[in-house]
Amino acid sequence: MNTFKITLLVAGVLSALVGCSNTVNNNPTSQTATLSETATTASQQLDALVEQYFVESLQFSPLDATYIGYRQYNDQFTAPSNEQNRAMQYAFYKDYQQRLAAIDQQHLTGQALLSYEILERDLALTIEGFQFPRYLLPINQMSGAHNTFAGFGSAQSAQPFVTVQDYEDFILRAEGFVTWLSSVQVAMRQGIKQGVVLPKPLAEKLLPQFQAHVVSSAEQSLFYSPIKQLPADFSAVQKQQLTEQYRVLIMDKLVPAYANMSEFLATTYIPNSRETVGYSELPNGKAWYEYQIKQNTTLNLSADEIHEIGLQEVSRILNEMKAVKETVGFEGDLSEFFTHLRDSDEFYFDTPEQLIAAYEAVKIKIDARVPKLFNIVPKADYVVKAVEDFRAESAAGASYQSPAPDGSRPGIFYVNTFNLKAQPKFLLETLSIHEAAPGHHFQIALQQEVESLPEFRKFGGYTVFAEGWALYAESLGKELGLFTDPYMWYGRLSDEQLRAMRLVLDTGFHAKGWTRQQGIDYMLANSSMAFTDVVAEVERYIAWPGQALSYKLGQFKIQELRDYCKQALGDKFDIKEFHTQILIDGALPMPILEAKIKRWVEKQQ
Repeated sequence: MNTFKITLLVAGVLSALVGCSNTVNNNPTSQTATLSETATTASQQLDALVEQYFVESLQFSPLDATYIGYRQYNDQFTAPSNEQNRAMQYAFYKDYQQRLAAIDQQHLTGQALLSYEILERDLALTIEGFQFPRYLLPINQMSGAHNTFAGFGSAQSAQPFVTVQDYEDFILRAEGFVTWLSSVQVAMRQGIKQGVVLPKPLAEKLLPQFQAHVVSSAEQSLFYSPIKQLPADFSAVQKQQLTEQYRVLIMDKLVPAYANMSEFLATTYIPNSRETVGYSELPNGKAWYEYQIKQNTTLNLSADEIHEIGLQEVSRILNEMKAVKETVGFEGDLSEFFTHLRDSDEFYFDTPEQLIAAYEAVKIKIDARVPKLFNIVPKADYVVKAVEDFRAESAAGASYQSPAPDGSRPGIFYVNTFNLKAQPKFLLETLSIHEAAPGHHFQIALQQEVESLPEFRKFGGYTVFAEGWALYAESLGKELGLFTDPYMWYGRLSDEQLRAMRLVLDTGFHAKGWTRQQGIDYMLANSSMAFTDVVAEVERYIAWPGQALSYKLGQFKIQELRDYCKQALGDKFDIKEFHTQILIDGALPMPILEAKIKRWVEKQQ
């Protein structure tokens, strides 16, 4: 997968970002405190605590709340970025850390023990993260509430536009966005003063994202889309009123806000952005990057160790690519083979429609083969869609969005059709496995459907688990009867190479002083990726330090656990049951997953 666009509540709830609404409850634990007080056992106390924690955490993440179906948050936006709201969040997490510590862990088993271990770790890591001023870097070209908001306003995302109330809710949410955006600009000005700013190439990519919404008439705006699809059962008066309200919202509030931010970026922020790219160049940046590694991978590995692992993997995969080159009878060296794969029209589709149709066909083929290795499948289906035009230029090649928990919306496998030369035919099977079945769609949808999981786990997640699983799922291709065409197998190697190069580049940028150009040159030399895709990937690693490490390191750990189980259980090893054990308890930090799997093995022996 080329970006981790999965709607996981942990991204908002456990990230120490600013709160969710303009008015945050000053005593969030008071409303349901009696839940814990009436519990009589450690397990009951924990159940009450994690339920309370999840419900109250939603106040800090109203956009995620909308994704998972909590409609009462549909009129709220992320609270302004300011010291008061950050202090409020810090107090919230400290309070729950203290309350969790008061529960006797020794009396917990099963799911209760897992929930305790997960929440204990997450709270400690979240609190640790407050020492780093990430609020000074609130947005980048890859992510940020500004992009989520635009998706919501397009009427093509999770924001519902079914009732009059839905339409009015979005107006209030949009007003909250305007307030939040103003506070973001204040934070970015503080970042300039403190030397914590985006690298120039990233700041420059932000500008068109805001300029796109500076229009001369409401009808030209993305945010007019809901008006173009007003439900037929609305009365004429309701349609007229909403149309006028949205015109005023767009022209009097949103366009000025986007114009103001565009001017700030162009005249102030971009000229003051930095020439360096790594976190190690920021104040306390070395420690900050080490934290990012720990947060994203859940493992205790140094940047140097990860860099070396990456170099070894890149070399190994290059040798396998050479074997494919020889199998297909290509005369020339590997570099010439890469050029052939980049430039030859036979490897690419002519239209976006052909590309989407091809992925839909692969979906049918894979869905029929999944039962070979799995005895559980999600109830929710998924659909294949093209990435929306407004974000396609900056978006990565593919991504996944989870289904609505209530079944009202399927999972979405997004394919970026902006540059067809970045979407070779030989990636069809491996990318579909990764993003959809049995990759992200299986893991995320199943996690939401397991009734026994508390909601903070059902809608939480870890990049290393999700991406590690999806990359491990790719490795199952041959066992599923795929990759029979040597070019499709090359596609698998190409995707694996991408993830191996990430280990080298992420650590190179943020710990070893690599430049953006060094990263581009390295990827072009070691893969057949299109230049535009390489640039997008490089700038992604610069924007998201540590995130790209999760794929390979997570895959290694899951494969290591499979090998351990196979050796320990011998003839008793059942691959279907192993996959169930990996998935059935939802996403786990790798050390907790390892301990859980080893407990399971002990019970089988």
